[in-house]
Amino acid sequence: MRGLISFNPLFLYVIININLHHHKTTALKIFHSINDFKSAKKTILTLGTFDGVHIGHKKILEKVTQNVENGKYESLVLTFFPHPRMVLREQSEVKLLNTISEKIDLLEKTGIENLVIHPFDESFSRLTAQEFVKTVLVDQFHIKKIIIGYDHRFGRNRTADINDLIAFGKQYDFEVEQISVQEINDVSVSSTKIRKALLEGNMALANEYLGYDYFLTGTVFNGKQLGRTIGFPTANLKIKENYKLIPKNGVYVVKSIINQKTVFGMMNIGYNPTVAGENLSIEIHYFDFDTDLYNHEVSVSIMQYLRPEQKFESVDLLKEQLKKDADTALAYINKLLPSVKAD
Repeated sequence: MRGLISFNPLFLYVIININLHHHKTTALKIFHSINDFKSAKKTILTLGTFDGVHIGHKKILEKVTQNVENGKYESLVLTFFPHPRMVLREQSEVKLLNTISEKIDLLEKTGIENLVIHPFDESFSRLTAQEFVKTVLVDQFHIKKIIIGYDHRFGRNRTADINDLIAFGKQYDFEVEQISVQEINDVSVSSTKIRKALLEGNMALANEYLGYDYFLTGTVFNGKQLGRTIGFPTANLKIKENYKLIPKNGVYVVKSIINQKTVFGMMNIGYNPTVAGENLSIEIHYFDFDTDLYNHEVSVSIMQYLRPEQKFESVDLLKEQLKKDADTALAYINKLLPSVKAD
């Protein structure tokens, strides 16, 4: 992708080194099976899908990191992939806020030391509560404390609850800290509202609950190159994970970090009805940018929804609208920049 241009002559700069998704604040150790985890220390553990790693999740993760007592214990998050609903509900089409790699990037910033991503399958789902506690929590993770929601159910057919876990804790000498009803409700409400907001194009609400701008990660590929013929060359994004939740079709203000620089642009999600498009596409037009991105992985943070996708009577009318979109996007970005610079 080359020759990307700006339509605002005043907008001749990019912001350097603002990286919301790749700033490493802790050396997160990743294990792809429960059996791979090894530690000489006892662990402070929580478990769950943590989809979105949003502000509700972060409260729980903070409890875990606050319990390590200056390195006496190790913090550990146990999560599963595929998502249990993908395995146990055959007809359920599960859309998630994060791919696994995105979730890892987000968890890396929470201070958690260990992440176990265990393959979830039917045989694992058949472990009894006793087997799960003894073989996984006690024998493998050497658990000191588990921090868990009052409504958490586990074991075969999800028959065990928090009271069973407390009893197991007394039997095997580990602590159980219950997450309050309010905090669990916060997590539940956040996840539900984030998904709903994204499907409605309400980026302000979604990003507020996430605590960061929702982002898509994919590989740039060669499209039909129609954009460059009308002065709007685009990077076409292919997301290989079909379970990733894609926001409502339409035009958005976005930013990416490319070569350690923040580059702003606008993105269209949709079917390109003006040129009789058939497949859903994700196309980004970056401002003030001239770099070949083909076959590169790009992360696109979605800042603001501008308008729904429209079908225009001609390509010229589409071009006129894209110029208006660019002006609107640049006005939004220029208004935002003083606060961005201050961060």
